[in-house]
Amino acid sequence: MNKSTWIIIGLVLVAFMGVFGATMMNKGNGIDYSKYDENTIIVADDNTGGLSENVKGGGAEAPVLIFEYADYQCPGCASTNPYMNEILEKYGDKVGLVFRSYLLSYHQNGRAAAAAANAAALQGYWKEYADLVFANQSEWEAAKGSDRTDLFVKYFNTASKGAGDVEKFKQDMTSEAVAKKIDFDIAMGEKIDVQGTPAYYIDGELVVWKDATTKDGFIKIFSDIVDKKLAEKGL
Repeated sequence: MNKSTWIIIGLVLVAFMGVFGATMMNKGNGIDYSKYDENTIIVADDNTGGLSENVKGGGAEAPVLIFEYADYQCPGCASTNPYMNEILEKYGDKVGLVFRSYLLSYHQNGRAAAAAANAAALQGYWKEYADLVFANQSEWEAAKGSDRTDLFVKYFNTASKGAGDVEKFKQDMTSEAVAKKIDFDIAMGEKIDVQGTPAYYIDGELVVWKDATTKDGFIKIFSDIVDKKLAEKGL
């Protein structure tokens, strides 16, 4: 078997291990999550910390939206991220991806990475930052304290090409607003009973990608669904 085959097999083994793994159970916090439609772009409000959805590709106006629930420390999420970027590039403004954090309890730095990504999002650098965090997962996944912060700052400087406000980034990482956004994302995942990461949904249906054994196979599974959805819309 080639390298891509082994990668996909590895993803299958880890993708659905999160059934017991979400670290935050958002029950009893007084928020009525039933009023939120998890299959649409959720408008920022106090429950989301005032943070908007993290969207890439064709954006919120795209006729087809893919909703991803993922943990930045999840190896499978890191491996499929470039595959998903290829899909988004292929379809241009016709497909958008909405990313929601769904943390697994055995990932010690998953929440810190999600906080850093959302802090970058507040300055408009989420996509660039998320790609860097996934690509450099092995560098930060075991880091602690100031070493971890230094790495996250390094990625922020790279993502922003030195134009970002580092002090604001560091403050936002530990802010109540960012914490609310992460908890809200997790609650949306709990609402639909996400069983592992990465989990992808289109029009409320879970995309079953575990049968893919190569990158091309993964991309074809999504392309077939997207093509069908676009055809239904006459696009």
